[in-house]
Amino acid sequence: MLNRVRSAVAHLVSSGGAPPPRPKSPDLPNAPSAQTAAPPEAPRSPPARAGSSAPAKTVEARASFSRPTFLQLSPGGLRRADDHAGRAVQSPPDTGRRLPWSTGYAEVINAGKSRHNEDQACCEVVYVEGRKSVSGVPREPSQGQKEVTHESLVVGAIENAFQFMDEQMARERRGHQVEGGCCALVVVYLLGKVYVANAGDSRAIIVRNGEIIPMSREFTPETERQRLQLLGFLKPELLGGEFTHLEFPRRIQPKELGQRMLYRDQNMTGWAYKKIELEDLRFPLVCGEGKKARVMATIGVTRGLGDHNLKVCSSTLPIKPFLSCFPEVRVYDLTQYEHCPDDVLVLGTDGLWDVTSDCEVAATVDRVLSAYEPNDASRYTALAQALVLGARGIPRDRGWRLPNNKLGSGDDISVFVIPLGGPGSYS
Repeated sequence: MLNRVRSAVAHLVSSGGAPPPRPKSPDLPNAPSAQTAAPPEAPRSPPARAGSSAPAKTVEARASFSRPTFLQLSPGGLRRADDHAGRAVQSPPDTGRRLPWSTGYAEVINAGKSRHNEDQACCEVVYVEGRKSVSGVPREPSQGQKEVTHESLVVGAIENAFQFMDEQMARERRGHQVEGGCCALVVVYLLGKVYVANAGDSRAIIVRNGEIIPMSREFTPETERQRLQLLGFLKPELLGGEFTHLEFPRRIQPKELGQRMLYRDQNMTGWAYKKIELEDLRFPLVCGEGKKARVMATIGVTRGLGDHNLKVCSSTLPIKPFLSCFPEVRVYDLTQYEHCPDDVLVLGTDGLWDVTSDCEVAATVDRVLSAYEPNDASRYTALAQALVLGARGIPRDRGWRLPNNKLGSGDDISVFVIPLGGPGSYS
């Protein structure tokens, strides 16, 4: 799946429909084709579903479990990476063939919530050649035509790549009989700008001279409540007579019919009162708070790839119409600021951010990088490892614990640290 994500981005950015460009990746051992990117990706295992589907006539071979190629894990290393009890942190070997820009990476498996590490990552380089117009002369926008910038073309290419991947997963679901879906966080560097595309609950931040610059936001039932409610309002058939698009502070009881209760709909950010009617007794489309928030009482993220066959628990009602595969793309112009070696872009899956705040990440960036010489390329891997270890905690009698004795992350954790200045940077 990850191969198709990076191929789609490379194909669409390079342009215009030509075959994906041939990669040249001297920094990456045995690296296949990809866009210059560092995307952690967190697949979601599907919840229990009612009913079953008929098997496809021709079933293609399913891909075997693997970890990122750049980790260069031996069979023994792969077994250690798959150990839920030890939860050893994995990083690329210090062999001199580093990731582009000396990017740091570290990951650790979950504490037993799934059989394998469900995060997946890649970091590769593709060289894109420019193409002239058919006439050999650059085209100028005609009178009355909107000007289309290079930046908007790259953003559109990335958005189309996500949609292409989602459609590809729908086709392969029948051939491979693979259910489920995933969140995706992708970074593309092109022509002096960094494009960060997020669909799901992973996160990216830039730490620049101690300042924190958010480069993504999580897409959850709470953050996308109004979009979900609007869809439910415009297409009530998607609710199947089982759900209401309205939100209430708590579940309405039958004895409360006719009473006044606080509510909010797709147009509201605040709360108002309404008289409770019979249809208000249906289960709310969006329910719960924080990590317990769910769409149709089933899924906790609202953007991502796949989940084409996801149904409401104990129902045949599909959830996919409410899930968007389109990412939010944020752009950072590297040429507008003089970066130092301590300025970094940090990407992490939800296993990191569930227990670590942006400020705590920034503090770790300062603490770890200050202990290394600015030209020491290993400093970014050390930082990625420190972030993963800090979120994982240490094993104790009652599970994995942080220094303050709070629960550490029992989820898979993947972290990229991309330096924005200093040796090996974009300059």
